[in-house]
Amino acid sequence: MDKYSYISNAHVAYIDELYDDYKRNPESVDPSWKAFFDGFDFAITKFGEDGDPAVEASVQGSNVAENGNLATKGSIMDMEELPKEIKVRAFIHAYRSRGHLRSKTNPVRERRDRRALLDLADFGLDKSDLEKEFQAGNEIGIGNAKLSKIIESLKTIYEGSMGFEYMYIRDPEILDWFRIKIEKEALEFNPPIVEKKRILAKLNEAVVFENFLHTKYLGQKRFSLEGGESTIPFLDALINKGAELGVDEVMIGMAHRGRLNVLANIMGKTYEQIFSEFEGTAKPDLTMGDGDVKYHMGFSSEVPTPSDRLMILKLAPNPSHLEAVNPVVEGFVRAKIDHQYDGNAGKMIPVLIHGDAAVAGQGIVYEVTQMANLKGYYTGGTIHFVINNQVGFTTDFDDARSSIYCTDVAKIIDAPVIHVNGDDPEAVVFAAKLAVEFRQKYNRDIFVDMVCYRRHGHNESDEPKFTQPELYNVISKHPNPREIYNKKLMEKGAVDAQLAKQMDQEFRQLLQDRLNMVKEKPLPYTYSAFEKAWLELRRAKTEDFELSPETGITEDFIAKVAEALTFIPKGFKPIKQIEAQVKQRKDMFFKSKSLNWAAAELLAYGSLLLEGRTVRITGQDCQRGTFSHRHAVIHDAVTNKPYNSLKELKDNKGKFYIYNSLLSEYAVLGFEYGYAMANPNALTIWEAQFGDFANGAQTMIDQFITSGESKWQKMNGLVMLLPHGYEGQGPEHSNARPERFLQLAAENNVVVANVTEPSNFFHLLRRQMAWEFRKPCIVMSPKSLLRHPKVFSPVEEFTAGRFRETILDNTVDPKKVKRVILCSGKIYYELDELREKEKIKDVAIIRVEQLHPLPKNQLLQALSGYEGSEVLWVQEEPENMGYWSFMVRNLFKDIPSMNVVARKPSASPATGFNKVHVEEQRQILERALYIK
Repeated sequence: MDKYSYISNAHVAYIDELYDDYKRNPESVDPSWKAFFDGFDFAITKFGEDGDPAVEASVQGSNVAENGNLATKGSIMDMEELPKEIKVRAFIHAYRSRGHLRSKTNPVRERRDRRALLDLADFGLDKSDLEKEFQAGNEIGIGNAKLSKIIESLKTIYEGSMGFEYMYIRDPEILDWFRIKIEKEALEFNPPIVEKKRILAKLNEAVVFENFLHTKYLGQKRFSLEGGESTIPFLDALINKGAELGVDEVMIGMAHRGRLNVLANIMGKTYEQIFSEFEGTAKPDLTMGDGDVKYHMGFSSEVPTPSDRLMILKLAPNPSHLEAVNPVVEGFVRAKIDHQYDGNAGKMIPVLIHGDAAVAGQGIVYEVTQMANLKGYYTGGTIHFVINNQVGFTTDFDDARSSIYCTDVAKIIDAPVIHVNGDDPEAVVFAAKLAVEFRQKYNRDIFVDMVCYRRHGHNESDEPKFTQPELYNVISKHPNPREIYNKKLMEKGAVDAQLAKQMDQEFRQLLQDRLNMVKEKPLPYTYSAFEKAWLELRRAKTEDFELSPETGITEDFIAKVAEALTFIPKGFKPIKQIEAQVKQRKDMFFKSKSLNWAAAELLAYGSLLLEGRTVRITGQDCQRGTFSHRHAVIHDAVTNKPYNSLKELKDNKGKFYIYNSLLSEYAVLGFEYGYAMANPNALTIWEAQFGDFANGAQTMIDQFITSGESKWQKMNGLVMLLPHGYEGQGPEHSNARPERFLQLAAENNVVVANVTEPSNFFHLLRRQMAWEFRKPCIVMSPKSLLRHPKVFSPVEEFTAGRFRETILDNTVDPKKVKRVILCSGKIYYELDELREKEKIKDVAIIRVEQLHPLPKNQLLQALSGYEGSEVLWVQEEPENMGYWSFMVRNLFKDIPSMNVVARKPSASPATGFNKVHVEEQRQILERALYIK
C-alpha cells in the first residue's frame, strides 16, 4: 500500500465505512460515491481484476497489519486488488475533490505544491493503461473513452484557468447539478464572436479608464483596478445573465479597489461626474453635510442589457472599514424583497466584492456568511466576488491567513467556490454566468475567487517594491488582461488587429472629450414606487426638535391592539407564567386602564401596523425580551408551536417581523441599518441583550449610523434599544456607554434618549414614523423599570399628546425649592423614593428624557421657574462617563454654576461587588438630596 500515497489509512477506513453504508442502503451515501460503488460492484461482478472472477472473493478478505499500520488488505480501497475500471473512477473522484489544487489560476506566480496527489501511480495506474478504454468516461459525460482522453478532459475541466471546490456540498441534488454543469459546460464553453467582442470591449473600457486617470491625475488616490480589469466583464456578464433569468435589480457592496471603474463602466456614472470630482470642480452642497471621498460614494442607475431589459443597479456607500458594508447590503436587499418584490428573492441579487486579505481576515465576513440561510436574514443567496490581488496593503498572503484559500469561509454553508485566473476573461465570464445560474436556481451563496494582481501599490503613490520586490518585478513586465485576450483572439482569427486599436482610440477620445466638458448630468435612475417614499421626506431643521409632533392614537386602535395582545387561540396551551402575563395585560387594558412598559411598547407597534407601517425587530432573544417582558411571540407548552399576537391583529395593514438573531452584533446591526435605509416606512429596531453589546458593533455606529447622513446624504430611522442602568450587574451589564453616543452626536444627527415612562416610550417610537424625516434613535432602555410598580401610564396618555423631551416636577412648590436636580433614566425613581421617604420638600427633580438633540430651551424655561435655586446634574455612571461631559459642554454658558453628583471617575464602568454597588448608589442619592 505504501506506493499508493493518495490512499492513507484514514481514507481506507473511511471509505470502507461508506461502502458498508452503501451495501445496507445505496441511497444513504453521497451520489458521487453511490456512482463509484455502483461501478465497483458492477466491475467486480462482471470482470474481476483484469477479467479474473476470483477477485470478487478477495474483496471479502480480512484486514491485516503491515509494518504496524492498518492496511486493510482486501478492503474496497486496496488498490492492488481493485479492477482498473474502479481505479479510474477513484481517479475521477479525486480530481473532483482535489483538482483545484492544480488549477492554473495564478497569472503571476507559480502555484505551490499542495500535494494534490493526482498522478496515475497514486491510483495503481501507469502509462500502459493510457490507451485502454474505460466505461468510467461516462462519469464525466464523454462516454466510453481511453484513459488518455479521460485525463485530458479532467485536466481541461479541473486544471485549467478555473478551479472548482464543491465536493463538500451535502445536498445531493445541488452537488450533482453543480458537477454536471462544470463537467459538461467547461468542456464546451466557447462564447460566440459577438460575446468575445463584448468581453474585449469591457476589458478595453476598464484598461483605458485606469490608464487615462493615471496619466491625467498622476499620484492621486483612486485605488485602481489595474491587474484585475476582468472584474468589469465579470459584472457585465453577471448583470446580463441575471436579466435573462428574471432578475430586476442587483445591489453591489464593495470597498475601494476598482470602485471608480465599476461606477463608470458598470453603473453608468458619467465620466464628467468622475472627472469633476478629480478636478475639484464639483460643487458640494454644504447644507447637506460634510460629504465623503469619491471612492466611498454610492450610486443608483438603470442600465440596458443585450436582452433589451433595464437592470436596476445600486452600489452601496461605504466607509474605509473593509467588509463593513456587507450586512448593510444584505439588509437593504431583504427590505426590498420583503416589500417591493413581495418576498420573491429571485428578483434582486446582492453582490459582495471582497479583497482577498479582507475576506479572510475580517470577522464580519463569517458573521454575514452565518446569516445566509437564517429566516430573519435570508436574501436568496449572495454572489461573492473576490478581487484576489494576493497582497493586502503590503502583507503577502502567507501572513494574511492560515487557510489555503481566502474563500474557505464558504465551506461553512456548503457554498461552492470557483477559483479563476483573472488573465482569462472568458473563464471569468463563465464563472459569472454559472454563479448567477446557481444562485437563481438554488437561492444560495456562491463564491468566485478571481486570482489577479495589483499593478501599483495599495494606492497610486505607494511603492510596492518596498515589501514585494520579486513579485513586482514580474508584475511590471506582465501584460494587462486586455492585451493578453486581444492577442489570443487574433491568434484564433476571432478579431483583426485593428479592432482593439480602434476600440482603444475611440474610448480614449471619448474620455478626453468628457474631461474637456467636466459638467454634471442628472443620475440615470428612475425611482420605484417603493423608493418614492424617500422623496416625500425632507431634511430635518433645528426647529423640528423644539417640540415633537402629536403621536396619540384613537381608542379604537387601543381596543384592537388590546384584543390581539390578550387573545390565545383555541387549543393553544401556554405555560403558566405566560397565562399570568396575558391575564395581567387584560387587567391593564380593560380594568385598570394603566399600561406597563411592555404593553405600551407593543401598543406602539400595533398602532403602526394598523396605519400600514412595517415593524421589524431583531436581537438576541428579542421575541420574549432579554428580561422576559415583551413576549411578542409565545410558545405552546406541548408542541412548542409559536404564536405571534401582532401578526393576527385585526385590520392589520402593515407587516410585523420579529426575529431572534444569531449571536452577532456587528453584522446584525449593519443588516438592520441596511433594512432601515431601504424602507423609510419601516420602524426597524435592533435590541441588544445588554447595552454594552453595542461595543461589538462600534464600527457600524461610528461609520454608518451617526455619520451616514452627513457623508452620503442617506437618512435612516433605525432604533437601537440598549438596556442600561446600574443595578449591581457588574462592569459590563450596567453601562451602554451613553457618553460614546453623545460624543458622536452633533448637527442633529441622532436621537439619544433615556426614557422613564411607558407612554413616553410609546410616543418616542411613534415619533420615528411621524417625523417628515428620519433619524437614528438610540434608547438607553430600562431593566428594572420594566416591572417597577410606579412605571405605569394611564391610557389617556396614549390617546393624546406627544413625546416629552423633558418631564417637569409637579410634586413640589417651586417657591420652596432650593435645589433643582437634572437627571436621566431610572435614577429618577430612586431619587423620588428617597425624597418621599425623607419628606424633602425643597428639591425639584427634572427628567431629561432626550439628551440629543438637547432640549435646551425647554430646560432653561423650566429652570426659570426656580429662580435662585442650585442646579445639580445627578447620574449613577462614573463622572467621566454617562451624560455629564455632554451636559456641561452644552450648558456651561447658560448654567455656569451647575455641578455634578456621580460615581468617582473610573477606568471600569462599574464595580463587580454588589455591596460596593449598593453603597455607591446610596451615597449618590444622599449627596444629591443633601442628606447628611
